[in-house]
Amino acid sequence: MYEKVNPAHADKLADRIAGALVDMAYQNERTPKIAVEVLLGHGTCTIIAETSVALSEDAVRAAVERIAGISDVRYIEVPQDPHLADNQADGVRCGDNGIFKGVPLTDEQKTLSRIARAIYKRYPYDGKYIADGSRCVICQSNVPTAELQELFPGAEINPIGDWTGGTDVDAGATNRKLGSDMADSVTGGGLHGKDLSKADVSVNIYAFLKAQETGESVALSCAIGDETVDGKPYAEIVGIAKKYIDSVGGFEKFAMWGLV
Repeated sequence: MYEKVNPAHADKLADRIAGALVDMAYQNERTPKIAVEVLLGHGTCTIIAETSVALSEDAVRAAVERIAGISDVRYIEVPQDPHLADNQADGVRCGDNGIFKGVPLTDEQKTLSRIARAIYKRYPYDGKYIADGSRCVICQSNVPTAELQELFPGAEINPIGDWTGGTDVDAGATNRKLGSDMADSVTGGGLHGKDLSKADVSVNIYAFLKAQETGESVALSCAIGDETVDGKPYAEIVGIAKKYIDSVGGFEKFAMWGLV
C-alpha cells in the first residue's frame, strides 16, 4: 500500500522551492548551514530561512516564480543560531537529534513510482496516485478522465471527476509528503530545505540507501554533536548523502520525487 504525489502537487512545490534555496546556499559556500520553511497557496508564498549565507531576494523571488508561478513573495531571512553554529565549528558533527528507519522498497512501490513519473512526463500537472494490492487509483488534474482511462484501463481514474489542482485549489508546505518521498521508511524530521549537516537529510539518505543495498531494514538514531553514526564518521555519512544529492542534480531536483 503506497501513495505517491508528483512534483506539481502544492506540497511538492514548497519542497522544490526550499530545495532551490539550499542549492543557492551551496553555490555561495562549500558547507553552508541553512534551514528553509515554505508555505504557499492562492497567489502568495511565505518563506523563512535560517541561514549562514545571505541569499539574493531577487533570486529567491525568481525561483518561486519559476517553480510555482507565484509573484507575491514574502521572504524572511535570519542568521543561524550561534549555539547551533558552534556545534560544527571544529569539525563535521551531527547537526541535530533524530531517529531514522530505512526500509527496502517493495515491487508495488517501485511500480507506482514509475507510473507517477510516466504520467507526469506526459501531463506535468498536479497529481496523486495510490497502489493497494490489486487496486490502482490515479488522480490527475487538467486531463480528461476518459483520456486517462484509455491509457490505464484497469485503474480507478479521478473518482469524483475531472479537476484542476494546483496552488489556486490547495495550499502547500514543506515536508508534508514524506510518505510519498520515503515509502515505508520512517523519520522524525523532514528531508527538504536543509543543508547536509542536518541528520534529517544525510542520515535519512544514508539509511534508505543502505536498506536498498542490504535488502534489510536499517534503524538508527543520533544526537546533536555526535561524531559517528552507524559506526561511521559523520563526515562520511554527509559525503554519501552529498554524492547522492549530486547524482540527482541538486536539492531542488531531489525535492521533486524524494527517495522513491
